[in-house]
Amino acid sequence: MSDTPFLLTRGVVLVTRDIETLDWPTRAKAAGLTTIATHIFPQEIVHFLATGPGQRFLEQCRELGLHVEHELHAMGELLPRELFDRNPEMFRMDESGERTREDNLCIASTEALEIVAERAAHFTRLLPSTTGRYFYWGDDGKTWCRCPQCRHLSDSDQSLVANNAILQALRTVDPRGTLAHVVYHKTLPPPTQVKPDPGIFLEYAPIERSHERPLSDRGVRRGEYPSHGELVDYLDANLEVFGAEGAQVLEYWMDNSRFSGWQRDQVRLLPWNREVFLDDLELYASRGLRHITQFACWLDGWYVEHFGEPPIQEYGAGLLAVGS
Repeated sequence: MSDTPFLLTRGVVLVTRDIETLDWPTRAKAAGLTTIATHIFPQEIVHFLATGPGQRFLEQCRELGLHVEHELHAMGELLPRELFDRNPEMFRMDESGERTREDNLCIASTEALEIVAERAAHFTRLLPSTTGRYFYWGDDGKTWCRCPQCRHLSDSDQSLVANNAILQALRTVDPRGTLAHVVYHKTLPPPTQVKPDPGIFLEYAPIERSHERPLSDRGVRRGEYPSHGELVDYLDANLEVFGAEGAQVLEYWMDNSRFSGWQRDQVRLLPWNREVFLDDLELYASRGLRHITQFACWLDGWYVEHFGEPPIQEYGAGLLAVGS
């Protein structure tokens, strides 16, 4: 029997305040986690890691043998919005036929893709991943371009065009680098017209789901979002395109920012559901997914002071038990 755990990545994704106010590296190591990823925006993380707390975080992770990655909503900084005034053709067209500086880009613009690629290489130098796995997402859940050159491509296809360009650029800095294609909101359906270059891996982030019931309960639906059955079908369809090799789940079991409605004045006790978590792990493992992380945002020093320790140990134990 192998000594290597089935799950190669066992991680959490944190915002800077979580890292500044709570000793996450010690907790992660004690729980058997492998990886801590920072979040939300590239330049924000660059600034944080240059501070004393940021430097101590990196040093502590090195000492404990924890990997550091960066999961980032990046497109607004890869194609700076102020460039719209110079060349609106680099930016997406909306449904009414107007160019807008908001959200993502026009992937038909060679200049836009060149700038995105150059900026991705820039941030890769400043924010190296110790695993070689990178996460430069599009703008959060936003629509892609509807110009005559782009409108025949789905949002998933357009995202993948950008991903392929970013991957080529980041490999000029980190030759072993791989890049996530995130399956999330507008990019839930798999791409059908664009192929992933070698080195693109799937990242499945089912934010639309309910956490009161496991994903295996196919009839569950949260509001007007896709049902659990539909979300699992999207996962399977994307695995047909990207394969399970390197594929990662990005979950929300302990994302207290989401459960608090992203309102700091409404932070609540985390509604942790161990049974749902363990059932979900079985479903993911049955697809051969060996990289699992989750948002654990707003589980910070304030949270521990008011509510006590979050279930980090229980989370880690569940991950380590997969495949045993």
